[in-house]
Amino acid sequence: MINAEHFLLIGAILLFVAVLAGKVAYRFNAPALLLFLTVGLFFGYDIISFNSPELTQFIGMVSLCIILFSGGMDTKFSEIRPILPQGITLATAGVLMTALILGGFVYLVAPFIGFELSFPLALLLASTISSTDSASVFSILRTRRQGLSENLRPLLELESGSNDPMAYILVVLLIKMLGGQGEEIGLGGAIVMFIVQMAMGAMIGYLFGRASVWVMNKININNASLYSVLLLACVFFTFSFTSLIKGNGYLAVYIAGLIVGNNKLVNKRTVTTFFDGITWLFQIIMFLMLGLLVNLNEALQPKMLLLGIAAGSFLMLIARPIATFTCLIPFRSLSRKARTYISWVGLRGAVPIIFATYPWVAKIEGSEVLFNVVFIMTILSLVVQGTTVSSMAELLGLAYTEKESMFENALQDKVKSAFTEISVTEQMLSVGNTLNKVALPDNTLVVMVCRDGDYFVPKGNAELQMGDKLLILSDRNDELHTHYKEYGVEDIISFK
Repeated sequence: MINAEHFLLIGAILLFVAVLAGKVAYRFNAPALLLFLTVGLFFGYDIISFNSPELTQFIGMVSLCIILFSGGMDTKFSEIRPILPQGITLATAGVLMTALILGGFVYLVAPFIGFELSFPLALLLASTISSTDSASVFSILRTRRQGLSENLRPLLELESGSNDPMAYILVVLLIKMLGGQGEEIGLGGAIVMFIVQMAMGAMIGYLFGRASVWVMNKININNASLYSVLLLACVFFTFSFTSLIKGNGYLAVYIAGLIVGNNKLVNKRTVTTFFDGITWLFQIIMFLMLGLLVNLNEALQPKMLLLGIAAGSFLMLIARPIATFTCLIPFRSLSRKARTYISWVGLRGAVPIIFATYPWVAKIEGSEVLFNVVFIMTILSLVVQGTTVSSMAELLGLAYTEKESMFENALQDKVKSAFTEISVTEQMLSVGNTLNKVALPDNTLVVMVCRDGDYFVPKGNAELQMGDKLLILSDRNDELHTHYKEYGVEDIISFK
C-alpha cells in the first residue's frame, strides 16, 4: 500500500518530468500537452498501477471548470464580437454535425474491422470526440507568438472554449438513451433536456459572473492573495449549482469567465496570474492521469488501432471539414483559406478522453472499446494536427509574426525602477498647488493621481489637493525617500 510520502514523491517526479517534457515540446514545435500525456503513459505502462475512471472523471471535471473559466477570462468581448455568430454556430451546429457524420462512419466501418457497434453506441463514440479541445488550442495558440489574419485566433479560441458543453450534453443524452445506470430517456425528453441545459447554463453563468464581479469588488479583503481563492470558490459554486438544477455547468463557468474577464476587478492582475498558473497545473495533472488510466495492451491491439486510425483520419479529413464548411456558408467574409484552416485546427485533447470515461463509469456495454478508440483518435489528432498548427497557417498565407514587447519581461526582471504610493501633504503644497512645484529627484515621474476614486494621468500644471494619492515611479529610491521625509510623508506604499 502506497503511503502519503510515496504519493507526494511520485507526484512531484511526474510534474517535474512533465514540465521538462513541455520545454522539449516547445523546442520541437509539438503540443506540450501531448508530451504530458506521453509521460503519463510511460509511468502507467509498467511503473504505476492506476485504474480509476471515477477519480479521473472527477479530476477532469475540476480541471475543465478551471480551464474553461480561465479561457473565458482571457477572451475579450471586443475581439469576439465580430465573430460571435460564426463561433456560436461552430460550437453548436458544428459539433452536432461532426458527431452525426462521424457516428455514421463508425457504425458502417466497425463491423468490417471486427466490432459490432449499435448506431447509438457509435454516435456516443463520435459525440465524445466531437468538440475541439480548449486546453490544446489555448496552449498552442498562446505560447507561440504567431498572429493569424481574418480574426481566426479569437474565432478558434471562442469555438474551442464554448463547444465542450454541446458535446457534454450529447454524451449525457446518449448515455441516458442507452440506459446507463438504469436511466432511460426518449427523443422528446432528450430535446427538452438539451434546451433546458443550454438555457439554464447560459442564464446562470451570466448572473453568477455578474455576482462574482460585485462580490470581488465589494468584499474589501486586506490580503490580496485571498481574492484569487474567493474567485476560485465562485467558479466551483457556479458549476455545481448549475449542474444541481439540471443546467450545463461547463457552459455556465465559461460565460461567467467571460463576464469576469471583461469587467473591472479588484487585484485583477494578481487573480489573472493565479489562474494562469493553476490552469497549467490542472492541465498537466489531467493529461498525466489520463495517460496513467490508459491500458496500452488493450489500446494497441491491431483492430483497436485500425478503428482508431480510420475514425481519426475520417474525422480530420472529412467529418470536420464538411461540418466546418457547411456551418460557415452564411458567413461570406471568411475566405476559403480561412475556412480550410479552421477545419484543420480541430484539435482533440483531454476533453474527449474525459468524456469517454462517462460511459465507462455508467457501465455502458462496449464502453472500454469506446475509451480506447477515442484515446487513439486523440493521439492521432495531437500528433498530426497539433504539430502543424503553425506550418498550416504559413502554408495558407494566414500567419504573421506578432510584435514582441521589449518591456513585458524587463518590467519584472531587469528594470530597477520602483513604484511608490503616497498621499499629498500640506508641506508639498506650501510652495504651490501644482505638480511642477513639487521638488522630486531626477528620473522620477508622477504617473497617476487618484482623487475621490477617480484616476487621471497628470500634467505638470495639474492642481493637487490634500488627500490626493500619487503613484510615483523612480529609479532613485533613496533620494526620493529623503524628499518624502522633508514633505512629512509618513505612509508610503512600495511595490514594483
